[in-house]
Amino acid sequence: MEFKSITAPAAKKIALVAHDNMKADLITWCLRYQQQLSAHTLFATGTTGTKISQQTDLKVSKLISGPLGGDQQIGAMITEGKVDLMIFFWDPLEAQPHDPDVKALLRLAAVWNIPVACNQASADFIISSPLFSNTYEKTIPDYERYLESRA
Repeated sequence: MEFKSITAPAAKKIALVAHDNMKADLITWCLRYQQQLSAHTLFATGTTGTKISQQTDLKVSKLISGPLGGDQQIGAMITEGKVDLMIFFWDPLEAQPHDPDVKALLRLAAVWNIPVACNQASADFIISSPLFSNTYEKTIPDYERYLESRA
């Protein structure tokens, strides 16, 4: 696979996801960083997005619920360049019936070089990074070259 460099914008497109037992933690985190998050475009899976919208002043574009395909929607958005980073508070102690979707989402984030925070500590590090609200250069798969090489 060949790669190309792109510039991630200062105003990020951020995916917010949380398993049931982690939704309250993500909402608390969003409240703590509401001012910083408000400068960015936010997407969230269904229930998580609804709860964040109800309990914060943040504008969130809501997708469908994760187990019903919301994780896959975010994965598709990643491949289309519509997500710059993902905050995904997942529950490591509870089996998830849609675990294959979760693993696929995390794999896509790695393939497309998307920063991912899986808990409060990593989310704190990402949001406090100077890169959070600035442009930065990153490499992503060059899908067009990949298609040309297959033709």
